[in-house]
Amino acid sequence: MQEKDTPNNFLGIDEVGYEDAEVFILPIPLEATVSYGRGTGKGPAAIIKASQQVELYDHELSYEVNDKVKIATLPAIEFTEQDAEKAQAIIAKTALPFTDKFILSLGGEHSITPALVGEYQKKYPDLSILYFDAHTDMREEWDGTKWSHACAARRCQDDHGIKNIVWVGTRNTSLGEQQYINTDQVNYGNTYDLKKILSQLSDNVYISFDVDCFDVSTMPATGTPEPGGISWYQAMEIFEAVTREKNVVGADIAECAPIPTPGFHGYDFLVAKLAFKLIGYKFRK
Repeated sequence: MQEKDTPNNFLGIDEVGYEDAEVFILPIPLEATVSYGRGTGKGPAAIIKASQQVELYDHELSYEVNDKVKIATLPAIEFTEQDAEKAQAIIAKTALPFTDKFILSLGGEHSITPALVGEYQKKYPDLSILYFDAHTDMREEWDGTKWSHACAARRCQDDHGIKNIVWVGTRNTSLGEQQYINTDQVNYGNTYDLKKILSQLSDNVYISFDVDCFDVSTMPATGTPEPGGISWYQAMEIFEAVTREKNVVGADIAECAPIPTPGFHGYDFLVAKLAFKLIGYKFRK
């Protein structure tokens, strides 16, 4: 937990020069195609604010993470209009200079993912995606656009050539999506075989984490909640194993829609801690 007067960046830590940073936090407040609950555009700022209350010491690692990992927070991407298709080029252009490092992007809706994956795929042709989501997101189009959050995984597959996607926490998929999915790589509900997940992923992995993969009792602050997902400790188990066994090159956390109740920040904090733990595992010393 940090002092009151702290920098307004992720974790509230001292500023790190871009040239020295190992991790870049990229806020992407895109809210263009939400189809149920709203509020994801406010997610990145709320997560960063909540992160300033995260204790920097990680008891699993036995050190303060920011002492071992240099973390810089990039300015939030500004969108002149909330248009998911036009946002792809803006996101890609913003991310490109930093893809030789680890970018952890904070959404915003899940349609931020294809542009980010596309830039990493250029550097890692064998790239696979570990896709935490209550939904498979493999629709060709939804609500009149193929850039909907409901199409994010399909865009990664069809537009960026990512043929290897492994889903975790899925509870909702449509009949029309099934012909495009390797159903052997879909882990439903809160069940999965960790060794199987590791065997299905390539050496280089991008993690995309829609917070609705959590059971709704754990994470109700999201636009399309579903009962029956994974727990916090299951997410940690998978993070620990995948970052240990694979080269996780980048990640995003999407679909946090803060609950507008004064003084209630629990779910924003959960996502901030999720990002903190992923960084800690990825860069464990």
